[in-house]
Amino acid sequence: MSDPFPGDARTNRERMLAGDWYIADDPENARRAQRAVRLAERYRIASIEDERTALSILAELLGHLGEDAFVKPPLHVDYGDHLSIGARTFVNVNLTALDVAPITIGEDCQIGPNVQLLTPVHPLEAQPRRNRLEAAKPITIGDNVWLGGGVIVCPGVTIGDDTVVGAGSVVTRDLPANVLAVGSPARVLRELA
Repeated sequence: MSDPFPGDARTNRERMLAGDWYIADDPENARRAQRAVRLAERYRIASIEDERTALSILAELLGHLGEDAFVKPPLHVDYGDHLSIGARTFVNVNLTALDVAPITIGEDCQIGPNVQLLTPVHPLEAQPRRNRLEAAKPITIGDNVWLGGGVIVCPGVTIGDDTVVGAGSVVTRDLPANVLAVGSPARVLRELA
C-alpha cells in the first residue's frame, strides 16, 4: 500500500485526535486500547467484591466520571479516556462506547442496557476501506437524557437536554431538547413537557 498521507508527518494517533482520516495501526493507540481492556476487566471484577476499588478503577479508565455516576459492568470502550460521564448518570449493563472521538454524556442521564455510542466512521469507497482508513466524529448527549435499551447513537450526533429515545432506536442525526424520538432512523414523535 502506498502512503495514504503523503507530506503529512503526523502519526496516525495525531491524525485521529485531530478528527482526520487515519489508519488504526498506531502503536500508541494500540497501547492505550490494551490499557482500556485491562482496566475495564479490572473494573468488572472489582465491582463484584469492592465498590470503592471499582470506582477508583473506573475513574482511572474514563476521561471524566461525575459525582455519584454509576456504570453497571461490563463496559466496553476503545480508549476510555475520551469518554465523559456526568454527575448522577446511571449507565446500565453492556454500554459500548467506541470513544475514538470524544463522547460526552451529561448529568442525570439514564442509559439503558446494550446502548451503543459509536464515533468511528469509515469510507464508503471500497479501496480506502481496504486500506483501513477511518476517522471519527464526537457524540454529545445532553443532561437528563434517557436512552432506552439497545439504542444506537451514530457518529457526530448531538442529543439535546431532557430528550427520551425509545428502546432499539438508531439515532443518525441530531435530536433537539425535550422530545421523544423512536425508530430506525430515530424520528421525533412529539415534544415533551
